[in-house]
Amino acid sequence: MNLEIWQILGVSLGLGLLVGLQREWSKAEGAGIRTYPMITVFGTVCAILAERYGGGILFGGILAVGAMMVMMKVMMNINLPVSEHPHAGPTTGIAALLMFAVGAMLAMGIIVPAMAIGGGVAVLLQWKKPLHGFVKRIGQADIQAIFRLVLIAVVVLPVLPDKDFGPYGVLNLSHIWLMVVLIVGISVGSYLVAKFLGAQAGSLLGGILGGLISSTATTISYARRSKTVPGTSSLAAMVIMIASAIVFVRVAFEIAVVAPGILPFVLPQFIVMCIYMVVIAAVAWFFTKDGQEELPETEDPSDLGAAVVFGVLYAFVLVAVAAAKEYFGDQGLYIVAAVSGLTDMDAITLSTARMIEAERVGIDTGWRMMMLGAMSNILFKAGAVAILGDRRLFSRIALLFGFSLAGGAALLLSWPKIG
Repeated sequence: MNLEIWQILGVSLGLGLLVGLQREWSKAEGAGIRTYPMITVFGTVCAILAERYGGGILFGGILAVGAMMVMMKVMMNINLPVSEHPHAGPTTGIAALLMFAVGAMLAMGIIVPAMAIGGGVAVLLQWKKPLHGFVKRIGQADIQAIFRLVLIAVVVLPVLPDKDFGPYGVLNLSHIWLMVVLIVGISVGSYLVAKFLGAQAGSLLGGILGGLISSTATTISYARRSKTVPGTSSLAAMVIMIASAIVFVRVAFEIAVVAPGILPFVLPQFIVMCIYMVVIAAVAWFFTKDGQEELPETEDPSDLGAAVVFGVLYAFVLVAVAAAKEYFGDQGLYIVAAVSGLTDMDAITLSTARMIEAERVGIDTGWRMMMLGAMSNILFKAGAVAILGDRRLFSRIALLFGFSLAGGAALLLSWPKIG
């Protein structure tokens, strides 16, 4: 299977969705969130076919799309607006062109990508109401968050130098900013999932998305709410526990992205800890008597100031880990992990994964650093609840987090050494 084709098609689809989202959100008449992805994928498919049968195919595709857009404009001028005329929009026409190209791909033997494209067209056509409803739920702040992510990922990242420098040679601007893109991407993606599913997603999904976006922010938000609405304490405790358990899923995903080779060696420990905390959360769920509430809104999942602060923190942790390893051995590494994990799990996770991949830190030491950072973060969240939350919420969280920390400590002490 040619992975390059899949990468090109994926980028094509993503860019088409991005432009289609912006055009539909800005209420531009004509093509929108379904049509632009099909146009871009159609262009990609034409180019793929042109490699074998000549550039005339690509030129013909350009003419076909251009003629369709001109025809749509003419119909808009002499008839009804596209929004009121079910046949004036280009979606059906471009879908037909794309399916024609899919048929050509099948004849060329590019079967699996052609099947994926055909299925994707069917999904885009079927999801008319959900996709349009999603666009309607997006506000000014949401669209800004999406395009800030585009700015840091598509504009800033490619121009940064991919070269090691600084103390111990562990700093690399391209790698550091890639971590910023990853974290902002996870937060924005989870935020948009919440938007897509709507406000009735419920507390369980609220805790899951809270863990993916920011378990610390979710904890602080629910702690503040419990202060003004004390009756929500048991619900808040359950959501905070779910968010804190999902952190280990987020950690595993980050490792899979930046250092997939080490994932098999560290995943079992994080699965065990996640399941253990999910069981604790289930017990909290059983004793919850409050009604369902919505997940507190994330103020700005793409805040560039916070992204830069994370990048600085990530770079600092890289240097601190290298220095601690140089001067204090493994004991120094654990101190760095505990301190850096207090307010942010991402920095210690990503920096440690990178150091393991570069063979600067052993796998056994590395996963224990990440686990220690997670336990340190749990302590920080307990402190936040104590300061910001209702007394009943703190008593519940102190008990639930106490069991969690005890389980984490037992895991650290009993897990066999790796390597």
